[in-house]
Order: sequence, then structure tokens, then C-alpha cells
Amino acid sequence: MTEDIDWAAIADVLESQAEAYAPAITQALAELGEPAPRTILDIGSGPGVVSGQLATAFPDAEVTAVDGTPELLERAENRAKRQGFPLRTTVAQFPDGLAELEPADLVWSGQVVHHVGDQQDALHRLAALINPGGALAIVEGGLPIRWLPRDFGIGAPGLPERMDVIRTERFNAMRAELPGSRAVLEDWPAMLRATGLIEARSKTFLIEHPAPLADGPRRTVRAILERERNGLDEDLTAEDRATLDRLLDPDEELGIDRRPDLFLLTAKTVHFARRP
Repeated sequence: MTEDIDWAAIADVLESQAEAYAPAITQALAELGEPAPRTILDIGSGPGVVSGQLATAFPDAEVTAVDGTPELLERAENRAKRQGFPLRTTVAQFPDGLAELEPADLVWSGQVVHHVGDQQDALHRLAALINPGGALAIVEGGLPIRWLPRDFGIGAPGLPERMDVIRTERFNAMRAELPGSRAVLEDWPAMLRATGLIEARSKTFLIEHPAPLADGPRRTVRAILERERNGLDEDLTAEDRATLDRLLDPDEELGIDRRPDLFLLTAKTVHFARRP
């Protein structure tokens, strides 16, 4: 990984989001079909939420969580012990450390590839880890999160859309500044076919937690907005900063902790391919 991000510091956010997005991953795993994998690598596993889903979906498989942050792998191990699923863990940096791993029948990687400058090279390295007849599944892209109606009674309507614009500009700048950054047409099936894989395709899975929002997804929305309030601060208008502050105020009647119209709606796109 080439970005200067303290992944351990945002472990709670990573875990909360992964739990909220779990229904989409369950649907994606059902798309893999037969034969069931006997060995699985979860590349960029973070705190191990998806690793647990992989272990549940394929109970006869040996699942290995791979991440460059030992603290996240420790959380993954603790999660496995609490929930009672077997899990191996390996510390390896992405993508340079992939060559040290043993190949597997299924290689899963969620929202990791876009963090390196040469995405096509990263896909080549991931494809090299797949056993003959095995599968690769990459989570990249989808739709931005939505959490309240267009006009939710505080500030100017359209705040999520304005945040989308800032987030996109930040993402483009991040990509441009990565070492070895290469612009590429992000046709993911074509990029996967360029690695020699076959049957490449993409499918998008909806994540919908309707209002009134349950406690778990509500905490996820709070964690996301808190991080974005801090991360986008310099580019937000004073009015939008004030709006987010009111939304995050636990004593605010129209804040996200109290309002019954809060929801969580987004989508994740998974790109699948197989080794001949």
C-alpha cells in the first residue's frame, strides 16, 4: 500500500462499514458457483468481516486473511475466535508482498486495487495467485452512500451531492499522486482479461437499510459522517460544515442519532473472472 493512511486508527470505521455492507458481499459470493473453493485468500482483509463471510459461505475452505496492518489482522483473529470460524492470517503489503503468498482457489480483494498507482499491474499480481480453474473477485466502484432525503430540514438541500464532488476531486488527486500512477480506462472486465483470465464480468449489488434505521447501521452512518466532516473540512462551505455539525450533535432533534427518516443506501460493484 502506498498511501499514508493510518489504517489501524480507522479500524472501527472499517469494521462498521463492512458489517453494514455485508448483504452485498453475501450476494456476490453466491455468484461464484461451483466448484466450491478449498483455499481462499482475502487480500486487504482489514478487520476480517468479509473473511468471516467467506468462511461461512465456504465452510470446508481454508481462509487466509492478508493485510499489511498487523493491528487489523489481530482484530480479524479476535473476531474469528468470537464468532467461531477458522482463520489464518498473514501480514503482507499490497501489492509487493503478494509474491510471497501461496496460490488459492479463490482470491478476494475488496476496495484495495485503487490504492496503488498501477492498477493493471496489481491485477496481474492478483491473477498470478489463482490456481487453475480458480476465481478472482475484485470489489471496486459502485454508488455513493445516501442517508437522508434530498431536503432534510437543515442547511441547503443537496449536501450529499456536494460532498460527492469534493470526494471525487480528492480521489482523483490521490490517484494522480500515487507512485507510478498510470491513467487507465477502468473497464474492469477488460483489465481482468488482460491478465489472461476468462469469463470476466461485473455485477452491482444493492445495500439497503431502510428507515427507521437500526442501531448498527445508524452507528455506521455516524462513523462515515464524522470521518467525512473531518476529512473534507477544508473544502466544505461554512454552511455545510455547520449542517454536518448539527447532524452529528447528539442533542440535536434533527441529528442522525434521533431522526426516524435516516436510512443507509448504497451499492458495491464486484468484478469476477476465472483462470482457465
